[in-house]
Amino acid sequence: METFSALTYLAAGVLFILALRGLSHPETARQGLNFGIVGMAIAVLTTLMLPSVGGTFWIIVGVGIGGAIGTYIARTIDMTDLPQLMAAFHSLVGLAAVCVAAAAFYHPEAYGIGTRDDIHFVSMVEMSLGLSIGAITFTGSIIAWGKLQGKISGKPIVFGGQHALNGMLGILLFILIFILCTTESSFVFWLVALLSMALGILMIIPIGGADMPVIVSMLNSYSGWAAAGIGFTLHNNLLIITGALVGASGAILSYIMCKGMNRSFLSVLLGGFGGEQSSTSSEDYGDRNAKIGSAEDAAYIMKNASKVIIIPGYGMAVAQAQHALREMADLLKKEGVDVKYAIHPVAGRMPGHMNVLLAEANVPYDEVFEMEDINREFAQADVAYVIGANDITNPSAKSDSSSPIYGMPVLDVEKAQTVLFVKRSLGAGYAGIDNPLFFEDNTMMLLDDAKKMTEDIIKAIE
Repeated sequence: METFSALTYLAAGVLFILALRGLSHPETARQGLNFGIVGMAIAVLTTLMLPSVGGTFWIIVGVGIGGAIGTYIARTIDMTDLPQLMAAFHSLVGLAAVCVAAAAFYHPEAYGIGTRDDIHFVSMVEMSLGLSIGAITFTGSIIAWGKLQGKISGKPIVFGGQHALNGMLGILLFILIFILCTTESSFVFWLVALLSMALGILMIIPIGGADMPVIVSMLNSYSGWAAAGIGFTLHNNLLIITGALVGASGAILSYIMCKGMNRSFLSVLLGGFGGEQSSTSSEDYGDRNAKIGSAEDAAYIMKNASKVIIIPGYGMAVAQAQHALREMADLLKKEGVDVKYAIHPVAGRMPGHMNVLLAEANVPYDEVFEMEDINREFAQADVAYVIGANDITNPSAKSDSSSPIYGMPVLDVEKAQTVLFVKRSLGAGYAGIDNPLFFEDNTMMLLDDAKKMTEDIIKAIE
């Protein structure tokens, strides 16, 4: 049985690696997902067959209940709520790590790591790390869910001495973990758990809206490392492999996104985005006047254009306008217009958010371009059609050194001959920063729901 389980775990591990590879590109994402499903099924069945696993009936009951809840959520969740769902699921992984660590701490004999008050030192280290990372992931993910769901302000919540406090708590946490590993004190065990939960809250609260995709990715990485730590405690090689894959891939993705934003990973982790507010409130525009247009105006301009670049943002996701957007693009292509889509690395609320929505609408992959591949083309574009994006098109990131987003690479939409900006109002974006692009001479604001405005443009084109 030991040889059989080792081989099946190896097969599952290979399938998980193939799943990650498949998920790296839209064209192979579905195949990658299937690899992951098959790998997880093999892993679960193999684990249930192990002689050391008892209480199979209750495990099956738990899997059935969890599977039923997961199936219901998958069938009813809106695409716009996927970032919140990811954050919520990450919190459950962290909580599971805390629960497994507690079970191993109070009943080490069941896990073969020693006896109560005489747990192997290495096992205590592994258990302590899994406990701490899991607790940080649990509360941090809950805060991320609250920000994404609108239950907590998307603006950074900061106070004086915040970084110093986090630093001291981090040092104290390491000291407590050392004490726990040497004394095996129940009091210290729960003190580590509570301190880690507090640190998870304090680490995510100062993160602003523009950084949330990076935070979702980072919490994904944390959940993987928590699972890997508990895998060592359980002596489960597959859990170690799977956790390491998730942890490493999440960390790499976070690094790539930070690099794309021209920000250090440490600054995102410690300070967030938009710690200062712009000098102009989102309701006070002074003497600035925006040019307000209609669907008919936009249809005429785009129908007579040679090249249109579409920039999707979270507003498109909220309005579920991706299908109407693709229909509009198809009509423009029939008129001989060259249509492309420009994707910013942090558009939306999670990594790849816009890519997922466009793929759902069957937008051809060869028409979708990342920021670094298309930014140079805006100067040759007749129209930049911005639908629900704000912070990722804000030129203040390039020109205003006092802006909280200064230094973040943005899409150069202002270089297009005409900018058509679809937005509900002239208010600030998720990061709480006004966008001066609204008031440029070549910008026409189309103030309405993204889906309704796009559908009205379709009617006008037809």
